[in-house]
Amino acid sequence: MICTTFTLSKNMETPITSYFKGRGAQVNINNKFNKQKYAQEHVEGLDEEFLQKEKTEIIYTYPKTIINKVESEDVGGEYSLNPYQGCEHGCIYCYARNTHEYWGYSAGLDFERKIIVKKNTVELLEKTFSNKKWKPAPIMLSGNTDCYQPIERQLEITRKILQVCLKYKHPVSVITKNALVTRDLDILTELAKHKLVHVMVSITGTDEKVRQLLEPRTASYKSRINTIETLAKNNIPCGVMVAPIIPGINNHEIPEIMEMVGNAGASSAGMTIVRLNGAIEQIFKDWLIKNFPDRADKVWNQICECHGGKVSDSRKGVRMRGEGKIAESIRQLFKLSKQRFIKPSGFEFNCNSFNYKANDVQLSLF
Repeated sequence: MICTTFTLSKNMETPITSYFKGRGAQVNINNKFNKQKYAQEHVEGLDEEFLQKEKTEIIYTYPKTIINKVESEDVGGEYSLNPYQGCEHGCIYCYARNTHEYWGYSAGLDFERKIIVKKNTVELLEKTFSNKKWKPAPIMLSGNTDCYQPIERQLEITRKILQVCLKYKHPVSVITKNALVTRDLDILTELAKHKLVHVMVSITGTDEKVRQLLEPRTASYKSRINTIETLAKNNIPCGVMVAPIIPGINNHEIPEIMEMVGNAGASSAGMTIVRLNGAIEQIFKDWLIKNFPDRADKVWNQICECHGGKVSDSRKGVRMRGEGKIAESIRQLFKLSKQRFIKPSGFEFNCNSFNYKANDVQLSLF
């Protein structure tokens, strides 16, 4: 089943003249939990001007727990930890956008400019690790939004998390698209000596013009390749996550990505096919028409073909890998490229060195 040609509804369309440079989303779509919403349908752009003037806002919160049990068989792993909610990287396809609605904000522009910071993250993590009942298993940073997004440069919460993991000898994995991860080479190197860390760098393509539209506030692709090279040279196990692959946008770049990261030292690789769940469907649709009007229908229909005629897919085992001829051709291209360019290291996490009594010892890194 293939989707038909689409048009934007009035309540979510923004005039092309009001394109928000430096942002992924071009609309502040209505939160499904709200009864009222901002109107964005006036040609004169008064509402858009109001929205454009809003700068990034940091909102502090103090959760009761910080580690999340990963239940999805599609994601893998056992635990995740997210020091931030919302992400200034502004990736238009980000599945985490929907979580912002539970905070009372929009999955659109609000997701990129209202960043929620979990201020007591480190204290909660220490409390968890010092509990003798805690059983160590790799914790992923981050399962939701990027733990190395711009605000991390100032707050250094992710750095402190890594320090705690080193202190307790607890395994941790990192996935990011920001070169800022190399700032913490001193800690990552020590973790790697004990087989306690693995880093995945997310790379969606090689075309910088597309990247600036697709994920506007992320590190350049060249910087990400250099990041993998730096990590590998410091004996830190690392790989690439080619995600999401968007048919008609970046699927043809898979071989080049894999060759570049393979030469840089990546020893593992993963991929997912884009799916536009929840509010992301409208946000992505608006973005697609404004940036790729000549192929918007083609791209949209190809995404639909990968998900049984829809752009959103929640079926376990299928939603992230897709189905049908297009999805199969993408997976085959990835598989062949991986076999050709990636040399696996056979890395396994060390879960045997964990010490819940480590709080009695003060490390020099603190």
